[in-house]
Amino acid sequence: MSSNQTNITKDFQERSIVVSREFNAPLPYVWRAFTESDLLDKWWGPSPWHVETKSQDFKPGGSWVYAMVGPEGQKHWARMDYISITHHKGFEIKDSFCDENGAINQELPVSTGSNTFTETAGGTKVAFKMIYPTEAALQTIVDMGFEQGISMCFDQLEELLKDK
Repeated sequence: MSSNQTNITKDFQERSIVVSREFNAPLPYVWRAFTESDLLDKWWGPSPWHVETKSQDFKPGGSWVYAMVGPEGQKHWARMDYISITHHKGFEIKDSFCDENGAINQELPVSTGSNTFTETAGGTKVAFKMIYPTEAALQTIVDMGFEQGISMCFDQLEELLKDK
């Protein structure tokens, strides 16, 4: 069991959620785990759910379209649009739910945010901040189980990064 914890801070006034965690792995490995779909498919999605990538083009203006696949085979589609990328430093995104063709679902919250990667003495710290258009949109994400889900995902990433 890792001693690293996933830290989550919600700010309803700012309509934001900040997530951070340190991983005991070198920055290039952690960067790859966040930017390459074959690795994302191994940890993004809280168990017993998993992720299946439909398409990914990791470049500014590109996107990652994927399905969260449940134990009964049900699929919930999501899309991450890449706004800007600074290699091994971070990237900015727009995050949304979508249909299987990548068309954004306007009935669910769309957020924008930034991911930052920092080398530490023990490995790599990852932090991301997502901004929602309204407090209600943030509450919707919280009610959908965001905190438990991202904590499970980061625990799965920690396992994937062992021996790196």
